Amino acid sequence: MTIEFLQKTCLKLPSVTQDIKWEDHLCFNIGDKMFLITSPDKVPPTASFKVNPEQFDELIAKAGFSPAQYLARYKWIYLEDIGLLGELDWERYIHGSFKLVASKLPIKVKRQLGITNI
Repeated sequence: MTIEFLQKTCLKLPSVTQDIKWEDHLCFNIGDKMFLITSPDKVPPTASFKVNPEQFDELIAKAGFSPAQYLARYKWIYLEDIGLLGELDWERYIHGSFKLVASKLPIKVKRQLGITNI
C-alpha cells in the first residue's frame, strides 16, 4: 500500500482538498474538515481516519489499530502501518470517513461544495 494510492482515492471524491498540517502530515479535507490524516515520512507510513462507533470498537481490538490521539472521542482510528489494509478496505474506510465528516457540514457549505446528497 502506498500514500499515492490513498491520495488518488481521496482526490476522486468530490470537492476534496489536501494540505500539510503540523509540518509533516498530509491531510485530506472536505469543507476544511479533515477525513484522512497521513504521515508519509514515517517508516512505515501511518494514517488516521474517522469510523462509525461499531467499526471503532471492532478495529481497536485488532493488532496495529488504536484510538487516534486527541481524536478518539470522535471515533478516529490510528493505523500504525497503512500496509495493514488492502486496496478494497482502504477504499471503504476512506469513503466512509468522507461521508461521516461531510454529513456533519452545515447545509450551506454542502451546497457550496456540491455535495448535498450526502
